[in-house]
Amino acid sequence: MEPLTLVVMAAGLGSRYGGLKQLDPVGPGGETILDYSLYDAIRTGFARVVFVIRRENEAAFRETVAARFSSRIAIDYAFQELAAIPPTFVVPPGRSRPWGTAQAALVAADAIAGPFAVINADDFYGRQTFHLLADHLRGGSTDYAMAAYPLRATLSPFGTVSRGVCEVDSDGLLRAIVERTGIAPDGAIAGSELLGGDTLVSMNIWGFTPAIFPRLRDYFAHFLTEHGTDLKAEAFLPTFMDELIAVHRARVRVLQSADAWFGITYRADLPRVRERVRALIAAGDYPERLA
Repeated sequence: MEPLTLVVMAAGLGSRYGGLKQLDPVGPGGETILDYSLYDAIRTGFARVVFVIRRENEAAFRETVAARFSSRIAIDYAFQELAAIPPTFVVPPGRSRPWGTAQAALVAADAIAGPFAVINADDFYGRQTFHLLADHLRGGSTDYAMAAYPLRATLSPFGTVSRGVCEVDSDGLLRAIVERTGIAPDGAIAGSELLGGDTLVSMNIWGFTPAIFPRLRDYFAHFLTEHGTDLKAEAFLPTFMDELIAVHRARVRVLQSADAWFGITYRADLPRVRERVRALIAAGDYPERLA
């Protein structure tokens, strides 16, 4: 069996945050959220990481995260660029942002040879979550996997967020997932319903095999056909998975971890995240320094 690979989506612009939040320190030794994810991934059996980044951020990643972990895990890079699209399409004038999380996963395809997980760089998922995901990937199942969290644990008091709202059947399989934007701190969506706090949502932590890539390529090409001239449209990974599930071309096992999620959407979230990290260190879940 090929070693487990972790794909880290870290090419976001951080427009609501106002900077490269993936590299902002949250731990006492200057550790980032991504450092904690890599630490958890390594101790649950992941042997390779592929950073999906913007090319202009490569030096920053090599000098920070990669420098801290290069002796503990094999590191590769993939670049999410506007021009990383099929040759039959062109980038519309005025487009500046990447094409979304579906493209982010797709650009890592050439670096993947076996089972792999996909995560966001700025989300803290927790050790048990990585353990559940690694066990699933090592188990040889043809089902994909996704870790889900209750909505109330993923909201920010400082503004709206986007979440993949999940519907799960009695067998623990994902029945549907809908990307919802503009979710307020109380769970309300403007002009729509109020989502309950126990509603399960995706935080873009997935388990796949390379069999996903041909279907992802087809989806991305279709997305560009329909929306390629829209300067802001993004191809979301949850939307792709929802379409596969709807036509019975994928089964996704929903993993529910006891770990609490936290993350950074707005700069005002940063002090709360640092407090959460300090509490986990005090509880003995992480050492004072990861290095």
